[in-house]
Amino acid sequence: MAHPPDILKLLKKVRRIQMKSRKVVDEFMAGQFRSAFKGTGIEFHEVRDYLAGDDIRSIDWNVTARTGTLHVKTYMEERELCVFFLADLSASAAFGSGALFKSEAIAEFCALLGLSAATNNDRVGMILFSDRIDRHIPPRKGMQHGLRIVRELLSHEPSSRGGTDIHAALQYLVRVRRRRAIVFLISDFLDQGFEKSLELAAKRHDLIAVRVGDPRERVLDGHGVLRLRDLESGSERLVDLGNRKLVERYARAASERTESLRRLFASLGVDFLDIEAGTPMAGLLRAFFLERIRRRVRA
Repeated sequence: MAHPPDILKLLKKVRRIQMKSRKVVDEFMAGQFRSAFKGTGIEFHEVRDYLAGDDIRSIDWNVTARTGTLHVKTYMEERELCVFFLADLSASAAFGSGALFKSEAIAEFCALLGLSAATNNDRVGMILFSDRIDRHIPPRKGMQHGLRIVRELLSHEPSSRGGTDIHAALQYLVRVRRRRAIVFLISDFLDQGFEKSLELAAKRHDLIAVRVGDPRERVLDGHGVLRLRDLESGSERLVDLGNRKLVERYARAASERTESLRRLFASLGVDFLDIEAGTPMAGLLRAFFLERIRRRVRA
């Protein structure tokens, strides 16, 4: 149970993210959010007279028999979107070398998108995971529900201090979310063996992979000896920052991990956003939305 000072600190964080996100949403994101994503399926619209060229598979035989003239069913894209955040809050999310922990950057990202969806009267849900499923919040509408998502992200303590299981999280998503949704898989992707479950989820949902990292995970800079600790395994290692070969090998390995993820997501048709904690997200999201809008227009 959080003590009163912790609650006040949490409320201040929620308020800060709310004010920051609301300004961006009001300025440009809400409209672009809806334009960037198609509806999650099709719904029945009406029955009308058959016209030359209509697909005979759309004929409504019940109405045709009743009226004596051919009628067809017409459908339209569902206008209501369902947005799902599949957020990795394993122990490594508690790392941050700058102003924000990765977990806080994840909360800010979800706030921007969640409040955009809420402004459009779309539904928002969330699954929090580590090496197991920690929390499932079913999708609902409304600004208060959007703010609840932010509070849950900021206050959440993982049920395990172990590693990350993206495979299990994706399997759970596919099991509990049957209808198509817009799913943001948000993680630092310090995991392996989730390719098959990623492929299955991408076939069922509009899946966007979001890697939230920290500058220190890509490049080691500075002087002296640095103690590195793996927050998920607990192992530690001393690194001499004066050893240029070691520093270069570290940066090269980080770059190769990023490129490997890019290739994986591209091969499955999954959009990929690569974000560093502390980097302004509004511009990145705006560019991402505009690119998706351009792709829809070209299609």
